Amino acid sequence: MTIDIAGLSPERIVFEISPLAELGVALHALAEPGHHPGLHGWATATTAGLKPDLADRLHEADFLWRSTFSDVFMPFAGLPAGSGAHTGATGACLAEELDLLDRLDEERFVSAALEFTCSNAYGIGGPVRRERALELAATRGPKQLDFTRRLLDDPASVRAWIRRLFEDCDQAFFADTWRRVSTQLAADARHKSELLRHKGLADALHAVSPALAVDEDRTRISADKLADGRTTAVDPAVGAGLSLVPSSFGWPHLMVLHAPGWRPVIHYPVGSPALPGPAPVELLTRRMEALAHPMRMRLCRNLARAPFTTSELADAYGITAPEVSRHLAVLKKAGLISTRRRGRYVLHQLDVAAVARLGSDFLETVLR
Repeated sequence: MTIDIAGLSPERIVFEISPLAELGVALHALAEPGHHPGLHGWATATTAGLKPDLADRLHEADFLWRSTFSDVFMPFAGLPAGSGAHTGATGACLAEELDLLDRLDEERFVSAALEFTCSNAYGIGGPVRRERALELAATRGPKQLDFTRRLLDDPASVRAWIRRLFEDCDQAFFADTWRRVSTQLAADARHKSELLRHKGLADALHAVSPALAVDEDRTRISADKLADGRTTAVDPAVGAGLSLVPSSFGWPHLMVLHAPGWRPVIHYPVGSPALPGPAPVELLTRRMEALAHPMRMRLCRNLARAPFTTSELADAYGITAPEVSRHLAVLKKAGLISTRRRGRYVLHQLDVAAVARLGSDFLETVLR
């Protein structure tokens, strides 16, 4: 995932908080508590306190935040340049951001609300094709199909329904939640802004996530995700700029808004568990491929117990020493074994900690 920033002035890169974006991630945490084990207590208590009518409506609309994170939660990024004082800026409160949502043009709102049916066309843009949207919605289930029909036939009433839903969420639980987390998020945004000003973009991005990097020429930001996409922060039609928005509910997700015609947004988690930095996608792929070979799995059975030489492994499995060396080279390149010399012998041993972390690395990578 890349963001073109060639020629973007530093003051156009801003850290800011967004109550509507945080509401979206909070709703996702309620719908998918398995993604967010650290929020189990909050999710359980919040769900138990929902009135039946609100719980039913949240269930009806949960595809906006369950399988995809709809861009309707970041309307500040979708307002074109020159559309008003709020262009490219988040609102100070949820009501202000809902007003920004109301200001999105109809085509943009409908496309964002139907991301769950058009994800393969997300990076292409253009108007929603009614027949294709209905066909894809039907595969997701009857409630999604009914919502899509209503949205295409009467977008104004659906927009009003969604606004009321978010307002009722605010009254039921989110206002208290936002009061609790907004101070931390504002402090994080200030800290990252100072880091950007005094240390530069590379340090600021690394503080946001080890999965983010900028090239040496400061022309492109890369996000190491299992997704392909490209956008630009220097499109004059939407106003040059890049927003970085912290979230207390986001871990392990690192989301990048890259829809054509929208300003790019990096929505990043704060307060994540004290774990080592996430493994790069390339390294994770290399490790899983290395362990997928049956002979290398068998070699790991010995290497997990004690250090062995190449000759010992060859004797144990009845294969040649060069063949063992080839398998060990693959495991070593993947960072799964360590090697040390003892006299004239070279000993190899499995890095148990690296292997033990593969499961969490895999989940973090696919959910990032």
